[in-house]
Amino acid sequence: MKELLPILPRPSRYLGSEWGVTRKDPATVSVRCALAFPDMYEVGMSYLGQKILAEAINAHPEFWAERVFTPCVETAAILREHGVPLATLESDTPLAAMDALAFSLTHELCYTNVLYMLDLAGIPFRATDRDASHPLILAGGGATFNGEPVAPFFDAMVIGDGEEALPAILAAISEAKKDGMSRRELLRRLIDVPGIYVPAFFEDQGPGKSLKPLLKGHDHVEKAVVDDLDRAAFPKGQVIPFDAIHDRLTMEIARGCTRGCRFCQAGMIYRPVRERSLETLDEILTDGLAETGYEETSMLSLSTGDFSALDTLFTRSFDQCAAEQISISLPSLRVGSLSAPIMERISSIRRTGATLAPEAGSQRMRDVINKGVDEQGVLDHVRMLFDNGWQGVKLYFMIGLPTETDEDLDAIVDLCLKVRDAAGRHVKRLQVSAAVSPFVPKPHTPFQWEAQIPLEEIYRRIGYLRDAFRPHKRVSMRFHEPEMTSLEGVFSRGDRRLAEVIERAYAKGALFSSWKDHLRLEPYREAMDEAGLSWDEFTGLRDMDGPLPWDHLCSGVTRRFLLKERERALSEKITDDCRYGACRNCGVCQFDGRVSTLTGQATDKDIRPRQVFTERDQEGDQPPYSVEKPDLTVREGHYRLWYEKTGPAAYLSQLELQTVFERAFRRARLPLSFSAGFHPMPKLSFGMALPVGVSSKAEWINVFLREDVEPAALVKRLAPAMPEGLAPLKADRLSMGKKQPQQVEEVFELAFRKDAAERMEQWNAFLDSNERLVEKRTKKGKVRQIDIRPLVRKAEQLEDGLRLTLDWRERYMSPLVLCRTVMEGADDLDFSLTKTTQRFDA
Repeated sequence: MKELLPILPRPSRYLGSEWGVTRKDPATVSVRCALAFPDMYEVGMSYLGQKILAEAINAHPEFWAERVFTPCVETAAILREHGVPLATLESDTPLAAMDALAFSLTHELCYTNVLYMLDLAGIPFRATDRDASHPLILAGGGATFNGEPVAPFFDAMVIGDGEEALPAILAAISEAKKDGMSRRELLRRLIDVPGIYVPAFFEDQGPGKSLKPLLKGHDHVEKAVVDDLDRAAFPKGQVIPFDAIHDRLTMEIARGCTRGCRFCQAGMIYRPVRERSLETLDEILTDGLAETGYEETSMLSLSTGDFSALDTLFTRSFDQCAAEQISISLPSLRVGSLSAPIMERISSIRRTGATLAPEAGSQRMRDVINKGVDEQGVLDHVRMLFDNGWQGVKLYFMIGLPTETDEDLDAIVDLCLKVRDAAGRHVKRLQVSAAVSPFVPKPHTPFQWEAQIPLEEIYRRIGYLRDAFRPHKRVSMRFHEPEMTSLEGVFSRGDRRLAEVIERAYAKGALFSSWKDHLRLEPYREAMDEAGLSWDEFTGLRDMDGPLPWDHLCSGVTRRFLLKERERALSEKITDDCRYGACRNCGVCQFDGRVSTLTGQATDKDIRPRQVFTERDQEGDQPPYSVEKPDLTVREGHYRLWYEKTGPAAYLSQLELQTVFERAFRRARLPLSFSAGFHPMPKLSFGMALPVGVSSKAEWINVFLREDVEPAALVKRLAPAMPEGLAPLKADRLSMGKKQPQQVEEVFELAFRKDAAERMEQWNAFLDSNERLVEKRTKKGKVRQIDIRPLVRKAEQLEDGLRLTLDWRERYMSPLVLCRTVMEGADDLDFSLTKTTQRFDA
């Protein structure tokens, strides 16, 4: 794929040259695995799970984990046009040449993307159509707890925690290669690994019937559990993406949640709660920030506010982050789970968005779903936010929950208005937004038997809410796409018959179904009709006494517990968090003499809750916040740093470079100066933007530092912190003024890759002309003609091209566009362009 970079849209998605990437000599490894994320680069690089798996695999000298993401449709068309298969980022190896291809199935709407990636790789979709010449196709992630709709496409799935299971699979592959083992023999060996599900060993008996085990003594699969996160692999020096939706140092502070929300699948399937120790988290934060250069960190778990040592952890982390203008994000917060000192500290660095999840407007509905919060707690929490400077808050709600009525919908609006009115007059830009998502019944939850409300009813309830919100000021409502919810509802509780639907829908063009602008239900509905299946069958009510497609996949939580929780939901009874209350015998733990249903791991693992403190440290009185913040606006040195931008770095945009340099300076311990104001920014400035795909041996960036550094030392410290293709050359001192000299001429070397004689004729014609008029559209939309001939001041012939001196005194034009204009008919694969010199007026 790398040879097509000049013509790929957003080529930085396919470079594989980020800071922190792992490279190994293929000759020294026994097993190569592609970690496949079935969405685009910027989505996948936000996913912590893939980074954890890469760390766990690459720690083994003989294993190499590389990455691959779903290309956009434009890139796929280019690959097909040129006959180039989808390949890994790191080594550009076609996926079909790997030993294993491991997909992360984080949700059900990515299923056609899996087929899309297999198709681009030239790999057959179904496991029955593959042989020893193909890589083993694996899946993991939350969706595998009912992976039946895609089971025919996978050789094996990892149910549960993957950082021990996936290396164990690769070890088995290595042994199989050495021993000449058949594919089936390898799969037979894999089922001895905890958490490994081989769909071929369970036969589909048709609708309404349980799957038939084909191996004696292998009638169910227990999830894999990492019992102690302190001993588990975790990436401190993570790959730093060129672009990501959530681009920060993410620390998983805990895994699992026993808050017991009855709609929440993750809270059931990832039990028990396992917290990392404060010492481990201190190490992850200190080393992680030093090795990555991130300007933001996130403390991640299913319920961060319930981490037993949150105040202690936050207090330890705060000073370090404040000193370098590093913001701290606390996602997944429960109402009332933040103390006043934490909130005050957060507000003093960078205030990121404040989000809360009451999930329901009425207390009755919150009790049905076991949310464990009340209205007063919500109002107290938002008052504290407003008192600490937040101007707005987002509230998450669900609609379509079991027993919901229109009165419960009215309560959503009422709660939002009360939140709005809780803000004092000092909140000038107040905005309260409600984010509404329709409910999807999920496997392994107390609501797994419930019906999903029909698409028409989803639209009715959304319309009802929109009408109710419309008259009110400073409150707004957004909603999750109903079609997306309906499709998710089909696949979340589907069975193997849906594999045909997925294949047919993909053939009809269904792709990126989790993207609002790509989702189309028509291919899925047509595919469902062609397969003779009913949409309502999969979203409707389930027989509580009948088999379910996922019965053979054991999350550890018993059917008895789920039925009891459903009964309590219908009785509007709350179940306390077993971390701090009574055990409800869900079946997962072997704590305090109990017997875990995960019998296959009970002798080797200590499956129980692991907490830093037995009680939450947020519950007691907290000392007042008092800390002296360093002045980050100090300017002790001003430098112009000259650098090369070659190889893969040539495909980075100016916007991407801004972030790359900021993080490189942090890694090099070169303290950047920041602007003043609400959102301080590092004092970095570039010259004229170099077009994407153009190389340079003479680029510069101006930077202010908070301490004086010798120019040679600056270059020496920065060089090891730069990603591939970006090399500092020298640094010059500048005056402390903002205005600095700008280039007026630049010299480029143009190299012809093909049709050199024709290209030379085009340039000679251009150089011999007195003018070349082209049309240019102004910012106001008007079209005017400009003469581009004066822009080329000089041209010297080289062995394979030209040396061009371009004059920017009168106007600037992208040198790449200039070359395309002169060489009409050439595309970006036909030539290369490299800047060699910049000149300034005396």
